Amino acid sequence: MSGSDLLAVIKPEALKAYIWLECSDGSIQQVEEEVAMFCPMICREIMKNGAGSSKSHAIVLPERVNPASLSLVLDYCRFHQVPGRSNKERKLFDEKFVRMDYDKLCKLASAALSLQLRPLVDLTCGSLARIIGGKSPEEVRDIFHLPDDLTEEEKLEPLENFNDDPTIRLLNRLYAKKRKELQERQRLKDVQVQEEQKDERSLDEILCFINGNGGMITASYIR
Repeated sequence: MSGSDLLAVIKPEALKAYIWLECSDGSIQQVEEEVAMFCPMICREIMKNGAGSSKSHAIVLPERVNPASLSLVLDYCRFHQVPGRSNKERKLFDEKFVRMDYDKLCKLASAALSLQLRPLVDLTCGSLARIIGGKSPEEVRDIFHLPDDLTEEEKLEPLENFNDDPTIRLLNRLYAKKRKELQERQRLKDVQVQEEQKDERSLDEILCFINGNGGMITASYIR
């Protein structure tokens, strides 16, 4: 059998190059190189450091990339790295892809950020923004399992974000918006109280008050 005949019967999968990736839990996976390289962080490790060529030399992924999140990231990459797909196809895929619960979406956003996969970061953060945009601070804190033993003002204080987590950035933008709304409500409330406290007594009543109930000065006398 000639070389060309041999290539004809070999399955395409057998011709693919593979690399090894190590997740945050220590598990190691073998994945298609062309798919994994769609992530800039992985691509850099391969090109600059020659990592991932074997199980013993696997690319160690960032802490926020667990096996479940990595699987989703790779599914996203497998679809989008294929050339020739129309914008309509990509949009439909993306809309269906982010239909998942809050926790999974948050973890996926963090994993995408760690792998520097900007299109997926934008997609997941946009989906999170739509989910939490119309919710109250209490509902948002419940979604993200944040402590709720705070005053309304304290609940809107910016959260610390040492690791530049995209979900925390979203929350802080939402909280900033809610703080403005709260301040405006308080301002309107103060104006209303001031208006209610205005002295609506007649001139005769005011003069009587100044002079005592038995005072002789009246509005008619002044006129």
